[in-house]
Amino acid sequence: MSDRWERGRVLGLAPDAAAAKAAGGVAAAASWSGTGCDDGAVWGECRGSGATPYQTCADLAEPAFRCTCPSRKFPCKHALALLLLWSEGAVGPGPRPGWAAEWMERRRDRGRAAPAAPSAPAARARDPKTAERRERRVEDGLADLDQWLRDQVAHGLAQAEKASYRLWDDAARRLVDAQAAALSGPVRGLASVPRRPGWPGRLLEEYAMLRLLIRAYQRREDLPPELRDTVRARVGFTVAQEEVLSAGERVRDRWTVTGSRDSAQDQLTTRRVWLRGRRTARPALVLSFAAPGAASGGRLDASLAVGTEVDAELAFYPGAQPLRALVADRYGPAEEGTPEGTDIGGFLAEHAAALARDPWLDGWPATLAAVRLGRDEGGDLYAVDGSGDALPLRLTDPWRLLAVAGGGPVTLSGEWGAGGLRPLTAWQADEGPVVL
Repeated sequence: MSDRWERGRVLGLAPDAAAAKAAGGVAAAASWSGTGCDDGAVWGECRGSGATPYQTCADLAEPAFRCTCPSRKFPCKHALALLLLWSEGAVGPGPRPGWAAEWMERRRDRGRAAPAAPSAPAARARDPKTAERRERRVEDGLADLDQWLRDQVAHGLAQAEKASYRLWDDAARRLVDAQAAALSGPVRGLASVPRRPGWPGRLLEEYAMLRLLIRAYQRREDLPPELRDTVRARVGFTVAQEEVLSAGERVRDRWTVTGSRDSAQDQLTTRRVWLRGRRTARPALVLSFAAPGAASGGRLDASLAVGTEVDAELAFYPGAQPLRALVADRYGPAEEGTPEGTDIGGFLAEHAAALARDPWLDGWPATLAAVRLGRDEGGDLYAVDGSGDALPLRLTDPWRLLAVAGGGPVTLSGEWGAGGLRPLTAWQADEGPVVL
């Protein structure tokens, strides 16, 4: 029988704090029937609002999940609740029912039938004429964006305050047509800037960073190779996973999963999972994607649970500041683990060095050790370390974090951006992770 996971490891799988909270309400034995487990899976049927109970199953090896509920979160509250019951010993061993055995067998069949990855030369082979045509389209699209930026500044920033969303949407749509789709999101996001305090300076800064990227792309042949890779990625040129796995920088370490966040944009759900190397103190970002309705089908990666640590070799995507990575090889199962953080001064120095290498960084992971929560005179919440340094926190609902901290020091992980630190996970003393 597989070792049962700790409660913190189960909740570390939750896509957000709401799912973790909802799972606690469903993790009651009276709500479940037909539960069971074996060395590879846990299953059960949960009573819902309809006449037919939801069939829920978890593959413990990856892990992966299946539930017949309509939730678009992955894993859903029923899968989390089932694992919570299992972790508490409330699910006993037994034979798999037909529906669970069939799902597990289909997963094994897909794994056996998966085609071998193409060789590195094949992955890199591209039609030169197609690549040349795309280069021209991107150049034309960036020239159009450059003129649009000039027009916004020439006409004055005041017009942006009353502009409709169409101003930004039209510019973003033209970038998609020009095959520079990676820039469409940041341009569309400019629409929210004039609705924030101090927006003129912020909007002008965003315009300047876009123009810097345009100029860098226009002069890409003069850039160092690593910075050229960064510029191309920011514009929208992708690198195949096979190429990353075959030629990317590889780093083996014990990687602690410090945080995870799901976001939906343009009919696509993105899962961002942050890791930190215990030996190298290096951050890494693992991304997975799912189309609407596909999350419950298991296309979002749930194998990296917050609060676990895995001995693995990561393959990093190329760039001046390599951050995004793929899990190339694992050496053993995941274990419970609490990350080793830094003080605020150490984090700011790390972020400054990363920003010097990639000035377009829009987010950077923070793992802060032994910080307490404090408020300023305006009531805004801050993370404060032992030396008195502080970082502002971006929280719409601070009560969960305040309850976890209880006035004491916590290890806090999150994403650092223009508005402050968005907390993702907190550890108090020797307790497991709490998803925020």
